[in-house]
Amino acid sequence: MWTLKSYNCEHCGSDFISGRALRYHFQQKHLGKVHREKYDQEVLSGKQQGHSESPRDRSTMETQKLHWENLEERNVNYMATKISKTCRMCSRCFGTVLSRENHEIQEHHFTARKRAQMSAGFSPHNMLECKGPQELRRYADRKICPASGSQRAACAAEIGALLQLIQTSFPVPASRVIQGGSYVKGTDTQGCSEIDIVLFSEVFADVNHFKKQLREGLETLRESLMRTAYGNRILMGKRTPLSLRFSFLCTESLHSHSCEIMAYYDILGPTPSTDLKLHLYRKLHLCKDGDEAQLCALALLQYQVDFVKASVVRVKELIRLMIHWLKTSFASPTEENKFRRLPSSYTVELLTIYIWEQAEKPLSFSLVQGMRAVLKLLVQYAAIDVVWHRHYHRTFPIFVKVNQKRTRPFILDPVNPTVNVCDTCNAWDEVAHVAKLSLRKPLFSGVRAEPPWLFTDAW
Repeated sequence: MWTLKSYNCEHCGSDFISGRALRYHFQQKHLGKVHREKYDQEVLSGKQQGHSESPRDRSTMETQKLHWENLEERNVNYMATKISKTCRMCSRCFGTVLSRENHEIQEHHFTARKRAQMSAGFSPHNMLECKGPQELRRYADRKICPASGSQRAACAAEIGALLQLIQTSFPVPASRVIQGGSYVKGTDTQGCSEIDIVLFSEVFADVNHFKKQLREGLETLRESLMRTAYGNRILMGKRTPLSLRFSFLCTESLHSHSCEIMAYYDILGPTPSTDLKLHLYRKLHLCKDGDEAQLCALALLQYQVDFVKASVVRVKELIRLMIHWLKTSFASPTEENKFRRLPSSYTVELLTIYIWEQAEKPLSFSLVQGMRAVLKLLVQYAAIDVVWHRHYHRTFPIFVKVNQKRTRPFILDPVNPTVNVCDTCNAWDEVAHVAKLSLRKPLFSGVRAEPPWLFTDAW
């Protein structure tokens, strides 16, 4: 799991993701031009922060021939992790996106032609091949929209039973449980259902021992779940220090849910005061321990869920289409670019909501027009600059400081003024390239902006 530790320049106040990036910045900006030879020596001597993923343990499920897809790598939606400044080929960290991009060109020969070859990977019978809104509607009903009616009810019952089992199997008492993810927010698709579960317990209030207790608690839960009647329907993911990840097969509708369980103590409580929330923001802003910041931000999960759930049904349908586009339009990473990170589902949700708000929040609209608007904005991703002020005031000092330093693309988490959710992606240029190719597909052939999407003509 990626961390958030930052290094601050005492001369200008800029923040960097690594000490090496800070040294380079200091030498370049405050001591003059950096000699290439010296820089190379520092890079070679610095510890590289690689995050290569090992294959998932799937032996149990393969023997039972359940034919599940690979456990999808979970982008952590609670906190952005400044992946945007890491090389997609070697994961080396830099102080700015520009320096990272220069490194990719010089060291890895990542030219525009190479980017084009490695980015697009439209799946066969992609929805972009649909000709018109009616064909798109039929495609969405058949392949994108989740089950409804009795199937949805049966699925909800199984998820409820699993949640109850998790609570009873967790070795420490939970004072409160919060659920998040696309399944809870109502933006899940047939092949992409995420469920995040946060268990709050006072046991973890002791900061000196919580990491050890958390590790032991999650490991105990892991073993307990595998011994239950649900064990043969659970595919465990790679062990991580702060969470338990697995896929759960729902027998009624024969699809799986990607689950992630985390735990911490309840910093805010169910009805926090404004002062308590502002105190948490300050703590997150000043926190130098990435793990602690990750866990503290769990207290904001419910507000993230509420923000997305408040959208009208039509917006959630558009979100599903855009998430499906994200999952089916890009080439899979190869060994060469295995550190590439695309935007998280949460980022796509927020961007779609923003586009809808720019159209003055229509209750009903053309999904083709909505998709076209989102894709056109992605083409010019450097212009994305989105901020909401429902949870913090414009004059709040932390927001002012973050706002002054922001880079593009910029989507400030609507419930956390310390996080740019776009920082979970280091391939925005690839996103723009695939979005441009998508707009040339049959679905958008001859389509022009109509009210209330006329503002997209300026793009």
